[in-house]
Amino acid sequence: MIKGESRYQRQMQLKGFGTAGQQKLANAKVLVVGAGGLGCPVLQYLCAAGVGTVGIVDHDVVELTNLQRQVLYTVSDIGQLKADCAAGRMRQLNPEIEIIAYPLQLSNQNAALIISKFDIVIDGTDNFPARYMINDACVLLNIPLVYAALYENEGQVAIFNIPGKDGRKINYRDLFPEPPKPGEVLNCAEAGVLGVLPGIIGAMQAAEAIKLISGVGSPLINKMLIYNAYTNLSYQIELSADDQAHATLPADLDTFMQMDYNWFCGITNTGGKVVELETEEFKERMNSEVYTIIDVREQGETPEAKGFNYLRIPLSSIRKQVPDIEKNKIMLFCLSGIRSVIAGEILQEVYPDKEFYSLKGGILHLQA
Repeated sequence: MIKGESRYQRQMQLKGFGTAGQQKLANAKVLVVGAGGLGCPVLQYLCAAGVGTVGIVDHDVVELTNLQRQVLYTVSDIGQLKADCAAGRMRQLNPEIEIIAYPLQLSNQNAALIISKFDIVIDGTDNFPARYMINDACVLLNIPLVYAALYENEGQVAIFNIPGKDGRKINYRDLFPEPPKPGEVLNCAEAGVLGVLPGIIGAMQAAEAIKLISGVGSPLINKMLIYNAYTNLSYQIELSADDQAHATLPADLDTFMQMDYNWFCGITNTGGKVVELETEEFKERMNSEVYTIIDVREQGETPEAKGFNYLRIPLSSIRKQVPDIEKNKIMLFCLSGIRSVIAGEILQEVYPDKEFYSLKGGILHLQA
């Protein structure tokens, strides 16, 4: 007898699903990494469908800018930890399943311990170090991974680490053998995203997980589905294994725990060369004559910075058009605080004797 069986009546009526499919869901344990734009719909649909155990990993707090797409949260949740907030909502949605909240940042020091407790992992992160780390942990632990990513008006979904028809397993490194250079591919905070897109793609991730668990349909094993929200067109591509990419995988869990995924993705520790300023510190200094302020966003990016003077030199052209900086102190900013650190490191090579500062959290925090 399935606990709360009447709740799942509509899906149990489906041919090929029935009581057996529902029981498989009840026995399953799924870990959702990231309770943001992708994670919110994933959590809602997995919990509503009756997945027996759902884990939620997220170290971030709810912010006002999240609410445009992370519709699990409300204004009253601002400032609260996403993992705890989401867990509370999911327990209200379905008190018959187990919800485990991990309000922490997943790292290669804790990833294997946490991931090993689950049958399937769903990646809802938005940065390359996290994606490679989660992928590698799943490969080493032999756990299926439901992947997704967003870029402006497009989303992609795939399933990794399950043997295809040829018996080979595809993983994220087959898709991206080498990570893009820092700042080359913008995340949603920097490039922008339609609020509905992560909802659509997250729902697809949930559907793929439910198909994998219940055994119905044709999951995207070794395939990638790409969806365009502007045109409403989608298509699938076959993925193939790359032996050279597999050679870059950590050999074992001990090697995995020693990996520096930020370094692997070209994100270096500034070692104090570029100092990150909190919003209030930036405000105190932004009208001082001793600083040159540089906006490293691309032309046309919004919101417009107001209330202080600055130069606009996009990160994409900063190596080609190194500015002539007379002042010894330089403050840089972008949308979210990532590209400004990278720009500072580049300029530090040209001006090793100058002081460089980056607005932590970017212009979004400055004008919040």
